Amino acid sequence: MLSYIIVILCSYIIGSIPSGLILGKTFWNVDLREHGSKNIGATNAWRTLGKLPGFIVFVADLLKGMIGVYLGMLLVGTSTAMIIGGIVAIIGHSLSLFLKFKGGKGVATGLGVIIMLMPIVSAIVFIIWLVVVMLSKYVSLASIIAAICVPIFAFILGMPFEFVAFGVVAAVFVIYRHKSNIGRLMNGTENKIKAGKR
Repeated sequence: MLSYIIVILCSYIIGSIPSGLILGKTFWNVDLREHGSKNIGATNAWRTLGKLPGFIVFVADLLKGMIGVYLGMLLVGTSTAMIIGGIVAIIGHSLSLFLKFKGGKGVATGLGVIIMLMPIVSAIVFIIWLVVVMLSKYVSLASIIAAICVPIFAFILGMPFEFVAFGVVAAVFVIYRHKSNIGRLMNGTENKIKAGKR
């Protein structure tokens, strides 16, 4: 039980690290909360700072999810602990301890979790995400569709039940975090992706 508690606490703290905010202020002297969508995630970093900064923030957020799963594997060694570590890292990113429980939408961090748990599924959904972005130019739409595809492909590829269940929970969480984007998509006011718009 103590090992699970350590996994939860460490994964939440690591997930809470506001990568986009720290990197933006440190290297580009920009507070992402004051530009674009005012989100600290990779998409707003891409729009506000440019392609390379956006990619760096994406990787930093991705690593938080991977570390959460790794802590579960290292300290407990069960698939349940790995999933818990991943979920808590996503929650930390989205409800950061350091940002008064505000944060990003959890897509990049969630992808990091899926890469660790289901690498084949992660590759498939990333390709789907990329294709939707290229065709529609809407990152939010691509993220929602990719999230929905996670449990579907996990089931099709015969992943363990707990991994499929995680996919369902993660998809619901990502969709909920994109509720304002869904409204803008429906009324035609959602911003399309464009690097370095600041």
